[in-house]
Amino acid sequence: MSKKGVNPVVLGIGALIVLPMLALFWVSFGNDPHALPSVLEGKPAPAFELRDLDGNAVSLASLQGSPVVLNFWSTWCGPCKEEHPILLSAARNNPEVKFFGVIYADDPEKAGRYLKTAGTSYPHLVDETGHAAITYGVAGVPETFFIDAAGRIVHKQVGPVNGQMLAMMLGRLKQESK
Repeated sequence: MSKKGVNPVVLGIGALIVLPMLALFWVSFGNDPHALPSVLEGKPAPAFELRDLDGNAVSLASLQGSPVVLNFWSTWCGPCKEEHPILLSAARNNPEVKFFGVIYADDPEKAGRYLKTAGTSYPHLVDETGHAAITYGVAGVPETFFIDAAGRIVHKQVGPVNGQMLAMMLGRLKQESK
């Protein structure tokens, strides 16, 4: 016959599993995972040379002296589609800032068809090998890099940009390029 009651061994094992998980949740509570700092912020932006959808070569070196917004995106990404009109408007209203979309893990032809429908006001670059995304530490899309006129990454935005955040970052880029 078995005794009824709490088995101290089972209780101890359960506590060893549950208590560290609770501690991890407690420490993480209230932290925004998108607010993790990028190791690239404040450092020179990694060089790249990519082709746009028309086959024209674009390199970061050729953009030196201008602030740059580099947005990694895909057609299969819902948040990318949500931020697209915000980026288009900002690019139209800030001609002194060079905007570029970088097509991430997607078919360039599909991206081109999407842009014909959704519109565009800046070049979109094809990262066929994924090398640029790897060099920039892109883990997923959308991710946007704000690069000052000196070629340093000022901020990395993980997730979609919104109008307020974009306006703040563009103001910062323009101020630092004076």
